[in-house]
Amino acid sequence: MSSEPLLDQFIEALRCLPGVGPKSAQRMALHLLERDREGGVHLSTMLEAAMEQIGRCSQCRNLTELETCKICSNEQRDRSQLCIVESPSDVMAIEQATGYSGLYFVLMGRLSPLDGIGPAELGLDGLAERLNAKPPHEMIIATNPTVEGEATAFYLQRMAQKHGITVSRIAHGVPLGGELEFTDQSTIAHAFSSRQSVDM
Repeated sequence: MSSEPLLDQFIEALRCLPGVGPKSAQRMALHLLERDREGGVHLSTMLEAAMEQIGRCSQCRNLTELETCKICSNEQRDRSQLCIVESPSDVMAIEQATGYSGLYFVLMGRLSPLDGIGPAELGLDGLAERLNAKPPHEMIIATNPTVEGEATAFYLQRMAQKHGITVSRIAHGVPLGGELEFTDQSTIAHAFSSRQSVDM
């Protein structure tokens, strides 16, 4: 048992959350204890349940408490399209912002040999089995435009080509409503190299 006061332990525990420093953790702890104990109890209940019950979908590796997530088990989804993303947050972003109705495969990271992250850590053996069993018509690669993300995209392209699958890559470049004057050089360069012809 720690000799630290329970309040200090509580504040320190909150610091495991991303972006939460000492002051933010202290503010959260005091808010729950002083103004919302009921909310704090509900939070602790949900946190315990989530940590114990949420795992990965057996088909796409997305986070779910089910053997097969709701997206994969939905017969209305277009099984001819498979979108490859790096994380569950990418799935949420695409679902909220687009009308995409296909399936997903979540890598839970990106290739980074220096960090010991290779194909096995990203579940690419499982993806290969999936492509062998029921290859989609199109693989949409939606990895981030980082060095590791581009390397991962290249690896995925080679996997798809072996199965004769059409490959597309989500566009990256100048954001909608953005101005070139305030856009960084690498983004502008990427936008120029990925430019598309315009139908007249």
